Amino acid sequence: MTRIVAIANQKGGVGKTTTTINVGSSVAAAEKRALVVDMDPQANLTSGLGIDTSQLSQTIYQGLVEGAPAEALIQDTELVSLKVLPSERNLTGAEIELVDQPRREFRLREFLAPVASAYDYIFIDCPPSLGLLTLNALVAADSVLIPLQCEFFALAGVSELLSTVSRVRASFNPKLEIEGIVFTMVDERTNLTTQVMDDVRQNFPGMVYRSIIPRNVRLAEAPSFGKPILLYDVRSRGADAYLSLTKEILGHEAQSAR
Repeated sequence: MTRIVAIANQKGGVGKTTTTINVGSSVAAAEKRALVVDMDPQANLTSGLGIDTSQLSQTIYQGLVEGAPAEALIQDTELVSLKVLPSERNLTGAEIELVDQPRREFRLREFLAPVASAYDYIFIDCPPSLGLLTLNALVAADSVLIPLQCEFFALAGVSELLSTVSRVRASFNPKLEIEGIVFTMVDERTNLTTQVMDDVRQNFPGMVYRSIIPRNVRLAEAPSFGKPILLYDVRSRGADAYLSLTKEILGHEAQSAR
């Protein structure tokens, strides 16, 4: 059965796209069929997987706004088991164009439905806001994975997102769960990092992954070469961290299925 995971945090620059690319590719490397969905008009996930948006005639914008079928928009990547639904900057207009449309919150769910069974996992990269695009991702998803950078306002940001998840659960998607919280861009040499990690674990017990994603030069370089870290530098600390996180995610799913 397909598992759909939205990767969300209303704050930008916390590693949502990096996490989507590298968890998706690690799942594919584990011989699972994975689809990553770029719901961010910045299209960093699309370019980070080596796809030139200027060469695309159609993207997820046409799917959500104009009704183009998902199957026609899906692109291959260097990993056979990893596919991508690409984005581009016109997706910014979808927030406005869909606002008066019926069932506007369900566009992504209905768009993905015909292709979902072809994949074991679908990971949705959300934009850095809690607008209509992110709402569509939360309505389509089974769970939410929250990348969290260890900064001063991290706790408040998680609380705000969890409040949004509760509202979505009450109004649109009662099955929506919290997949977990993962610390990203971690520098354990600083006192602030240690304090934030301790505070988050204390305030959200049982929700935080053991695996943490370190600050890593190779991990930061990989998107500019259009590659996930597994293909760019499999021996790097960043690759090890995402492989470890993916094992946790797959392990949790296996336990839940029993």
